[in-house]
Amino acid sequence: MFESLYQSFTDQADRAQSAARFKALREELARQGLDGFIVPRADRHQNEYVPPSDERLAWLTGFTGSAGLAIVLKDRAVLFVDARYTIQARDQVDLAVVEPVPLATTSPEKWLEANLPAGAKLGYDPWLHTPGQIERYEKAAANAEATLVAVDLNPIDAIWTDRPPPPQGAVKRHPPRLAGESAKKKLARIIKALGKADALVVSDPHAVAWAFNIRGADVSHTPLPLAFALIPREGKPRLYIEAAKLNAATRAYLEDYAKVEEPAGLEDDLKRLGQKHRRVLFDTATVPVKLTRLLKEAGGTPEIGQDPTALMKARKNEAELEGSRAAHLRDGAAIVRFLHWFDTEAPKGKLTEIDAARALETFRRETGKLKDLSFPTISAAGPHSAIPHYRVTEASNRKISRGIYLVDSGGQYEDGTTDITRTLAVGAPTQEMRDRFTRVLKGHIAIARALFPKGTSGGQIDALARLALWQAGVDFDHGTGHGVGSYLSVHEGPQRISKIGGVALEPGMILSNEPGYYKADHFGIRIENLIVVTPRKIKGAERETLGFETITFAPIDLTLVEPKLLDPEEIAWLDAYHAEVRKRLSPYLDRGDRQWLAQATQPLGGANAKTRHKARHKVKHGRR
Repeated sequence: MFESLYQSFTDQADRAQSAARFKALREELARQGLDGFIVPRADRHQNEYVPPSDERLAWLTGFTGSAGLAIVLKDRAVLFVDARYTIQARDQVDLAVVEPVPLATTSPEKWLEANLPAGAKLGYDPWLHTPGQIERYEKAAANAEATLVAVDLNPIDAIWTDRPPPPQGAVKRHPPRLAGESAKKKLARIIKALGKADALVVSDPHAVAWAFNIRGADVSHTPLPLAFALIPREGKPRLYIEAAKLNAATRAYLEDYAKVEEPAGLEDDLKRLGQKHRRVLFDTATVPVKLTRLLKEAGGTPEIGQDPTALMKARKNEAELEGSRAAHLRDGAAIVRFLHWFDTEAPKGKLTEIDAARALETFRRETGKLKDLSFPTISAAGPHSAIPHYRVTEASNRKISRGIYLVDSGGQYEDGTTDITRTLAVGAPTQEMRDRFTRVLKGHIAIARALFPKGTSGGQIDALARLALWQAGVDFDHGTGHGVGSYLSVHEGPQRISKIGGVALEPGMILSNEPGYYKADHFGIRIENLIVVTPRKIKGAERETLGFETITFAPIDLTLVEPKLLDPEEIAWLDAYHAEVRKRLSPYLDRGDRQWLAQATQPLGGANAKTRHKARHKVKHGRR
């Protein structure tokens, strides 16, 4: 029987409580002399995944998406969501209490300018917003002749009587054989990159984890220790973290090269730096405005820019790359076992989306190396596959029937983080499905085969993934690829392949390659592998050239491929990729899985789609 240890399918939305909670919030706002309040979906570090104690937006509104912001006034409340969550927000919130507003129609700043009453005092928690965000809100409030007010006590915390305690996940040292570079050397590199700054405040826990070679357990799906750090030009680096998270061995390791303090110590240290008129660098994307203003008020100079750690972390060293390659082989074998099982069970018509998600997690856990999922599995059948960020719950759980099934999933292993999407046909696909799938595949191959000069950004190559879709008058609305960490976040910056990706791609960066297509209420398609930016040699080249190494290995469903739409070089790439899948994964599989894999990865020219489909189903599952 399959089970799930790392993801829940219970819908956490609790809109039945919203009316009472909004009433209590407004009463607390009145006690604090406020006319409204901004409620972001954020913690002190702007994390993608936040601990339960920081899920204020979900507690208040019932909305459980990973991004959103509410503005609560005396007689009105709105919830801003992006395109991923428009449908989910309307399903989860009490529409009589809060109004969902798509960000595509207006921004919070513009809404405030139009709706904030003159003379109103709008509160915000300075620990939960960046300086850039507050600058925009202050300007909007001023234009409405109102005032933005920082609060000392978050009014939601004042009324959330059963609020969970802050996380106390154990911190562990990340092994040197996997980190590939000592923390001392990393910190020395960071100090050299400070420019004119006297110190750097590290507010992104991913950067803290990377720089100090530690991993934690404070949030789901990413091994983060929630902590801040201060790296001065002179003197020992300082790590601000709760003592309860450190055992004796980990503390001794850290104190060899850093001073370990409780979190409250950061404010005192910033005040001292301010009194000495020091210049301190803060990360524009993650620092709370509370810290930058604290330094400035004490007499220091905040320099708000990009933490140099971000690019250093993005460029993986050889040990990190070797670890990621090993993790992907292990993960690929688990994917093959799942695909074989799915190919046998799905045609019976009894599987549900949750069944499939549990099965895939189980196959990953059976590797003996899985630490967590890298995100909740997107297990989507039929029309659900047309929702790019669909999350199955017990309420939405759908039977997997004839048509399209899409599974986007990943694992966290100590040596690497994985992320893979496969789109599968259950029964014979329609010609439209085959056409769209093949166009997505063409875009995927174009990125995988791309060669480009050093200095090229992801934004410059993004169109390669879309060209075949554009030729049919269609497109997809998400980016083509995001950065991926090394046993860290599955969504890592600053590198990306998207229309707005402006960072130059550099050797060692890991990204996803995941073009897609979505026909609302019908079906969706996405094909995703992870790729590594790699130097390439071209005879006669006049410029240094880069390309990609694909490190994800798993079959692409050939029954969905329309060979007539592929040119000979694309067919050659697909056949070579599948040959590599067989070569690399077969040693990890038993006989039954190897036989299925051989059928699933036969050369594209070897048989037509109907013959391939029949041949594949002749192989019976040998394990379950």
